[in-house]
Order: sequence, then C-alpha cells, then structure tokens
Amino acid sequence: MELSLLDSDERQLVEYIYNAIPAQEKNNLTADDILLVLDLMDDYLEEKGLLREDPKTGEMEYLEGEVDETEQLNYVLNALKEEGRSITGVQVQLIADAELQYGIEQGYYEEE
Repeated sequence: MELSLLDSDERQLVEYIYNAIPAQEKNNLTADDILLVLDLMDDYLEEKGLLREDPKTGEMEYLEGEVDETEQLNYVLNALKEEGRSITGVQVQLIADAELQYGIEQGYYEEE
C-alpha cells in the first residue's frame, strides 16, 4: 500500500514506527509490512473480543482487557508465515513496541 493512500494519522504512525526500527533490523521492511503487522495485531484483538466496530458510528473501538503479548506475537508470526512473509519475530516486536510508544506519546495509551 502506498503511504500516500493513508490518512495523515496513519501515515504519521507508519513513519514513526519505521524510523524507530534500528537500521540493522529493517532488512527490506516496508511500510506495507508495518501495516500488515498492525492489521494482524488488530485481528488478534478482534478474535479476543478486545476490538469491535461500534454499530452506531462504524468506528473501531478498543475495549478494556488484558492482552497476552506472547500469544499475540505467535498469532502474528503464524499469520505472516501463512502469507509467505519473511518478517521476523524481532521485527514484529519492534513494530509493536514502537506502536505502543507512539500511542503513549499521542495520549492514546497510558504508561503503566
């Protein structure tokens, strides 16, 4: 997916994550790869009942609850393998960590 097709918030998030990943871990990692990992993380949350579409607004809504990070990582890695993608567990973890840090900086998440 071209970054130009994303809205400004999504583009800013992807750019933040990409820039947060150390050069030695980028290994041909693209914006499309980052978006895929983020989508798979959301798929996991949907399956666990922690993300749903608000029937009134159509907006996605994150619900309170505990996320098993190891289970989520394994879910994402298995889905990537099924898609034939060669994104490593380290890269997935770096994407997840950067997304969390971005969310904290933007006020979407609270630091624990």
